[in-house]
This record gives sequence, C-alpha cells and structure tokens, in this order.
Amino acid sequence: MSSKISRRRFLETGAIAAAGLTVVPSSVLGKSMGYTAPSDKLNIAGVGVGGMGFANLKNLESQNIVGLCDVDWKYSQRVFDYFPKAKKYYDYRKMYEELGKSIDAVVVATADHTHALIAAEAMTMGKHVYVQKPLTHSVYESRLLTNLAKKHKVATSMGNQGSSGPGVRQVIDWISDGQIGEVTRVETFTDRPIWPQGLMTPQKADKVPSTLNWDLFIGPANNRPFNNIYHPWNWRGWWDFGTGALGDMACHILHPVFKGLNLGYPTKVQGSSTMLLNDCAPNAQMVKYVFPQRDNLPRVGMPEVEVYWYDGGLVPMRPEGVPAGKNLNDQGGGVIFHGTKDTLICGCYGVNPWLVSGRKPSSPKTQREVTLSHEMDWVRACKETPSNRVETASPFSEAGPFNEMVVMGVLAVRLQSLNQELEWDGENMRFTNIPADATIRTIIEDGFKITDGHPTFNKTWTEPVNAVEYANELIKHTYKNGYQLPAMP
Repeated sequence: MSSKISRRRFLETGAIAAAGLTVVPSSVLGKSMGYTAPSDKLNIAGVGVGGMGFANLKNLESQNIVGLCDVDWKYSQRVFDYFPKAKKYYDYRKMYEELGKSIDAVVVATADHTHALIAAEAMTMGKHVYVQKPLTHSVYESRLLTNLAKKHKVATSMGNQGSSGPGVRQVIDWISDGQIGEVTRVETFTDRPIWPQGLMTPQKADKVPSTLNWDLFIGPANNRPFNNIYHPWNWRGWWDFGTGALGDMACHILHPVFKGLNLGYPTKVQGSSTMLLNDCAPNAQMVKYVFPQRDNLPRVGMPEVEVYWYDGGLVPMRPEGVPAGKNLNDQGGGVIFHGTKDTLICGCYGVNPWLVSGRKPSSPKTQREVTLSHEMDWVRACKETPSNRVETASPFSEAGPFNEMVVMGVLAVRLQSLNQELEWDGENMRFTNIPADATIRTIIEDGFKITDGHPTFNKTWTEPVNAVEYANELIKHTYKNGYQLPAMP
C-alpha cells in the first residue's frame, strides 16, 4: 500500500480489512498520529541509566535507544559506551525539549523521589513509560500517574519483573480456584536492606565529583550538601530520596498478594521499627495492613485479611508443617498465605510456589501467559493501539493502586510515634483518626555513649510539628527548587 494514501481514503476503503489488525501500520497512518507498526522500532529514551536502568535498556536494545540521561556521567559511562549513537544529557527536561518529537517511549530508573516528575511529563507529552519500582515516592504521586495513564492512553509498566513470571500466575490461579481456601492472614519478608540504613545525617560535606550534577540529583527534595554516603545507589535508605527496604522490595514480594487477593485500599495500618531517625530509614521494620472484605470469587470467598511485612532480618514464625531446615527465603524474600484449607508459600517475585500439605493441584490457568521479557512485553503494548491494546503485566492501572499500598507502609513506619493504629481513607488519601493536636518528633542524633561502664542516651530531637500536617506532607510532597507536577486529571 502506498504511504501516500490519505487517512480518509484508508478509513473508507480499508476499515473492514483492518478491523482484525491490532496495530495499523505507521506507513498508513503516520507516526505523527502515534501509531507504530509491529515491524518498526520504538525510539526510546532512558532517564537514570547508570544502575538498574542499564539492565532495562539492554533488554530493549532491539529497539532504537536514542537518548540517555543521567546526573552522574562517570557512573553512566559504560552505558554511554554501550549505546554510542544515543545523545547524552544531564537534565531530562533538556532531553525532552530537544528529542521530544522523535521519542516514542521513556524508561525511568532514577532515585525514587524523581520517578513521578519524569514519568508525568513524559505521559503528558504522549509518551509511553516504563518506570522502575517503586512506581513513586508518595501516595499522591501514585494516584497521579494512574490517572495520567488513563487520560493519555499510553502503554505503561512498572519494573516489578516478577509480574511477568509464571510464579505469580500460579499463585493467583491456586487462590482463585479455592485450593487453599479463604485467606485471612498473609506474612511477607525480605532480606533487604543490603545498603546502609539506620544512619545519622552526615555532619560533613564531601566534594562533589566533577561528573555529578548534585543539584539535578536533589531535584524536588530539600537541598543538602553532597556526601558519598548518598550516591551512588545508597540513596535508597534516605527518606528524601528513597523508600528503604519496603519500597525497594515490596513491589516484588507483595505483588502476588495484592493481585491474588484482589486487594484495594487498606483501611488500617500500623508500623514498628528499630530506632527511627529523621533522615534515614531504620535497620529493620514491621508493618501490618488490614484490608476489608472484597467481592467473593466464584470458587472462594475474600474475607477481611491482615497482611504483615518484615525486613532487616526479621522473619515470620515458621508455619506448622514446614520441613525443618527449609529456608523460606527464596531469591530475596518470601510470602506465606495462611488459608483455611492449606498454606501457600512462594519466594520473592512469586517464584517457586508450593503448598505446605505437599499437594500439587492442577488448577485452570486464568492469567495471561507473558512470553516476552518484562520490558519487551511493554514494547509490544506500546505498538498496539489503545483500543486494541493488551495491557502489560504491571500497567499503572494496577501498579498505581498497588504502589499506594507499598508507600502506605512507609507512612506507617514514619508515623509510629503516634502509638496508634492508623485508619486510612484510601479514596481521599487521608488518615481519619490522627488527633488534631497530636505532634511528631523524630531523632536527629541518638547520642549514645558509655559512661563509667553504663550506657547513657542523650537523643537530639527535631522540634515537634503538627502530626496531621506532617502526615499530609508525606502523602503529598511539597516540591522544592521550582519543580512541579501536572494537575491531577
């Protein structure tokens, strides 16, 4: 078919023939209309490419990698060398400005606190987005990306690659088939953190490397002097930049729980941890979520369920019937579903599910099998029209609400000094039972020392602040340094 055929003529003469096509060739409709043929390659830009972003881009190297953006060019040099044809940038805004018209899709793998900014701007430009987990740093940001994806009809995926694996599908099928009965309690854990946490704020500033743009790394967060403890990679443990072990790993470990039990917003949450410092995530923490009763499935009920999270070396008690000596940590963590008929256990990413009874049920498969890599399944979705698109394994319509659950756990830990179970209004993104006059203080320095053989504590605390205002800031951040999110659709 001639590429010069008009769109109107094509629609008039070829609509019936094209009705069965998932994607209309770009030679017919033109890339300017947002259509890309399956045989065409996407033009992909990466933002935050020095770490996990590099692994994502290597899984996408069959496409055109046209732009690479990172605030640290030394950390990213191997990526620049691997994709020598791609243009290099420090600032994603400049890359969008210069390459925006030629970019089809964007991969975001920066520090957690800038995910929402970079992805939201890309989506408002009509670009497909793949965002590393956790999807966002806050509850509000998760809701925003969910709504922007719906509004702009772009293909989306969160980087919780286990959602594309067979383990998650097996867990969901066993639960929906009633193989373990009703689930009223789930326990989950990870062996993270494997980076430093529980640290006091550094008292000295290190020299900023010439290859690092520290101001761009800070982005919308509070300004602070550079220290080598923050970057590279160790930013995960610092509240301004990351979400600790919970944010890092719960998007992998809790995914079969969220999806298998059809969870939505929790109604209650509470957290506990080792010493909670003002700036840094604790060494170990526990979170309890309570989810209300959901609509029953054809073969199993969905009663109220409690979901527990442990990290930093803490693990649940071993269920009765688990063989002695069997390590429940499988690839970085584990999940225990306590059912009325059986106990189901799987590892991180949903891998290797098994029943404590030893049964190996043959349940009907209800979940779509993903035969491509997690990243290439997103590429497939990018190339399909919105009306005919088969969603990815972790689209923002699911990953957004799921990520709200994950960062709710962070809120519970950071608000633990209120000494109460927190009640959550998910629809309106607010706590409903924090007393209006309650205050929050956090520890700046522990002040621990030994005097005459005895331990003494002289903690330095922040000034008390209103707890409702403190919680609201955690739910929806006030962006600094001139950064701003688009309005909520």
